[in-house]
Amino acid sequence: MSIRRLLRVIGAVVAAIGVAMLLPVVVALIYQEFGDAWQLALAAATTVGFGGWAWQFGRSDTAQLTAREGFAIVGLSWIAMTFFGTLPYLFSGAITDFSDAFFETAAGFSTTGASIVPDPGELAKGILLWRAFTQWIGGMGIIVLSIAILPLLGVGGVELARAESPGPTPDRLTPRFRETAKRLWLVYAAFTAIEAMLLWLGDMTLFEAIAHSFTTMSTGGFSTDGQSMAAFSPYSQWVVIVFMFIAGASFALHFRSIARPKDYLRNAEFRLYGGIIIVATIVAAIGTWSGAMIDILRDSLFTITSLVTTTGYGTADFGVWPAALQIMVLGLMFVGGMAGSTGGSMKPYRLGVLYQASKADLRRVIHPKGVFPVRLGRDVVPDHIVESVQSFFLLYMFIFMTGTLAFGIINDVAGAGFDLVTSASAVASSVGNVGPGLAAVGPTSNYALVPDAGKWLLSFLMIVGRLEIFPVILLFTRELWRR
Repeated sequence: MSIRRLLRVIGAVVAAIGVAMLLPVVVALIYQEFGDAWQLALAAATTVGFGGWAWQFGRSDTAQLTAREGFAIVGLSWIAMTFFGTLPYLFSGAITDFSDAFFETAAGFSTTGASIVPDPGELAKGILLWRAFTQWIGGMGIIVLSIAILPLLGVGGVELARAESPGPTPDRLTPRFRETAKRLWLVYAAFTAIEAMLLWLGDMTLFEAIAHSFTTMSTGGFSTDGQSMAAFSPYSQWVVIVFMFIAGASFALHFRSIARPKDYLRNAEFRLYGGIIIVATIVAAIGTWSGAMIDILRDSLFTITSLVTTTGYGTADFGVWPAALQIMVLGLMFVGGMAGSTGGSMKPYRLGVLYQASKADLRRVIHPKGVFPVRLGRDVVPDHIVESVQSFFLLYMFIFMTGTLAFGIINDVAGAGFDLVTSASAVASSVGNVGPGLAAVGPTSNYALVPDAGKWLLSFLMIVGRLEIFPVILLFTRELWRR
């Protein structure tokens, strides 16, 4: 483990975040927010300066990254970029408390969408753009972006990708991962631009359309309005439904399906992903049936798609749905988008493998000498993938349970008065990168009343969930740091 190699890459990532801060500077100048523009520029300069120093300190060590260093870099990079991502909020005075600023930034880069801001519409345009842009950057992953555009990360790129890519394994489109990353980002950017144009044709301003396209394609869910997507027309909501669904599917699958559209239906995980959304939408529509049918179907489909893809937008308050539907809502927080999407949580692939592995185990009980391979669709899932999925599931549930316990203890010590539903849903939402929870942190509320210790816990869980657990957990093991 080379500290210089770690600093070289982390410094480059932090510097890239500083350069990204220049976009909200331009927006602030366009809207004549000159005071904010100056503070944002200062935040950018500070971030680039530190990143440049770290890169300069470590640039003498150009050896290839090891797998251990890849995991360490990913975990530390996300912590570092979240820390420096707070500076635009703090320097501009949009958020004055560091705990609140860190929580908002973690929710941004992790694409969780949980917020402590009561009404985003009151924020300056430059800050609103930064808030949305953090989600767009975090959506496909700043590490993957860096691999695609920074030559100095060309060596060891696969190790970084293996640690950062959401899903069981990074899906290559070409033999060179750097070319794969470029293609994925091209698809990501193209969908973002198309959605922005379609939203602009509706009732959104150009600024609102760009901001919402950033936070839709990243499955982040930060809105420019305190009412989320309920503040916009049914046309805009239908556009967002379509692009949430697209963002929750594998971007590698999108790329392949440009030439072969039938690949969508041939993909077992895509069928499972779509099937979950369809069935849950029907259940939600039946359970909330009242009023105009088209409105009920639109609200149900919007809410379910938002939950499954972990986007977190809202048009309906599922906090007032019947208790049985709220249990379904909590369960959907554990589903997530496809492997290779910008969505969080467990992923339908893993859930499908767990189900098929359970069926195989039951058949072995009846036929002890039988051989029953685990299949997902037509493909046989290798044993090491099945074991990896089972380990991930156990770790995920362990983190959920211990996180809920820790949040409950913090709640009791601080006297916040949150009930079990609030605690469990806040933790499930954070680990799954969903955003809104139930009860006191429901879709019409926010996380402002959560004690500072609770915000730090949830921020940590957001990053853990975004990085698929292992890169962050490994930071706390001796084996990662042992020479």
